[in-house]
Amino acid sequence: MPRRDYLVLLWVLLGLITSAGRAAEPLAAVTAENVVEPAANVIDEPLAAAYSLEQGKQFLDAAALTWQKQRDCMACHTNYLYLLTRPALGVNDAAHRTVRQYAEELVTKTWPAKGPRWDTEVVMAGMVLGYNDRLTSGTLHPTTRTALDRMWQVQREDGGVDWISCDWPPFESDDEFGATMMALAVSVAPDKYADTPAAQAGIEKLKKYFVDTPLPTLHHRAMLVWADSYRAGWLSPTERQKIVDELLSLQHEDGSWSIASLGNWQRGDGTPQDLKTGDGYATGLAIYLARRVGIPAEDPRLAKGVAWLKANQRASGRWFTRSLHKDSQHYITHAGSNLALMALASCGALD
Repeated sequence: MPRRDYLVLLWVLLGLITSAGRAAEPLAAVTAENVVEPAANVIDEPLAAAYSLEQGKQFLDAAALTWQKQRDCMACHTNYLYLLTRPALGVNDAAHRTVRQYAEELVTKTWPAKGPRWDTEVVMAGMVLGYNDRLTSGTLHPTTRTALDRMWQVQREDGGVDWISCDWPPFESDDEFGATMMALAVSVAPDKYADTPAAQAGIEKLKKYFVDTPLPTLHHRAMLVWADSYRAGWLSPTERQKIVDELLSLQHEDGSWSIASLGNWQRGDGTPQDLKTGDGYATGLAIYLARRVGIPAEDPRLAKGVAWLKANQRASGRWFTRSLHKDSQHYITHAGSNLALMALASCGALD
């Protein structure tokens, strides 16, 4: 048997074994002590025998905790986005508490001792802590306020921010994405943080930045829709509707969306982008944003997208998303799996 076929067969057998175990007893909670690194994100991992919320949750927990333990950092595609997703799946789980604590300690321990590694870290810490606050306690944690206040200190005079750029789209490739994250951070923060003097000054600079610096991709414009859904004023109603319509128009016949269709990114390995294959990231994002702007879950486009998500979970619990950069780690799959579950939660379709 060729090695590739053998690996596929192994995935299938593991999926069957897992499914059998799942029927017999609940999956054990993932913690920092027992976490096992998920297998590599591969394009030919078999589909799950049936959609499983528990398998999806286990994958998110394992991916976030492994990244934190092995790399001692947070990343846009993994544990930052995890803090936006996990509250819908249970806030008192050990994995959620561990990642939240790590994000808080960036602000309370690492920054006072060593300073942030990048301005990106400041913005993302403020955004995810504020988002997590909104979804959990509903009040602004003092540590979150510290991170948000520091965000305005790294804002440039032109309103933007110096963003980490590794040619890893869509998160780490341009300053424009960073500006949209600043907008989301100040918009989602509870307790009327956006009305504070520092935030008001920062918002005005950001708005001028968006006028002077048109966002280069539909993906980034979608991020601004996300911010606008929490605090109107980043876009006019006409602009917002145009972006949503453009996003929804990219739905494939099978109900999915493709991340590569959201921008004009060039791959670092010289291979063409795949505009035709649906993935967890774009499908989850489109559905989630549609719900954020008030489109009902019963809308045929969203219902078709939800059906695609439930039919295309992989045996490990993840939703595969091909890297926009090169065919190696496909870490964007972690973000795709987060967004897939955020979309399902927004439609009341987790179970």
